[in-house]
Amino acid sequence: MRPMPQDESLWSHSFDTALGRCGIVWSGQGIVASLLPDASPALLARWHPRAQLVTELPPLIGHAVDGIRALLAGEARDLGDIPLDERGIPEFRRQVHALTRAIPPGQTRTYGEIAAALGQPGAARAVGRAEGDNPFPPIVPCHRVMGAGGQPTGFSAPGGLETKRRLLLIEARATGQLAGDQQPLF
Repeated sequence: MRPMPQDESLWSHSFDTALGRCGIVWSGQGIVASLLPDASPALLARWHPRAQLVTELPPLIGHAVDGIRALLAGEARDLGDIPLDERGIPEFRRQVHALTRAIPPGQTRTYGEIAAALGQPGAARAVGRAEGDNPFPPIVPCHRVMGAGGQPTGFSAPGGLETKRRLLLIEARATGQLAGDQQPLF
């Protein structure tokens, strides 16, 4: 968890999605964190004890929640317009976040491709660490970043690699890549 100014107001909200209960924390600057299932109000309070749990959402946060719900329900939703509060996040990680957000739903990149795009082709492991520390899933869609050879590798959200595979399958179906596949999602 990154430090926030002590006088900074924070709010949180827990909400249901097709994959389970997710959460979001924000400041006046934008989204501070988003949590994939199982983000109960108690977990939000433990991870962000200064955040006030609310049920009424400002329009921008409502838009973010609607986008996350839609993405997890199977819509090919791009969440790139949701503002992030990246204060306290090192510049390298911010650059990784920006490149990751540019990956369209249904597509993937490797850690090495992200590193090369940063002009640091030897930094694939550093990219992997930045993705593993991503406080904004799925707004920063780190599930779209793979290991060498396009293999799904580690995922720090609850459910680990299985959650990553589920997210990729949802997006593949939403973008028509598995249009003939009639298997249930879960």
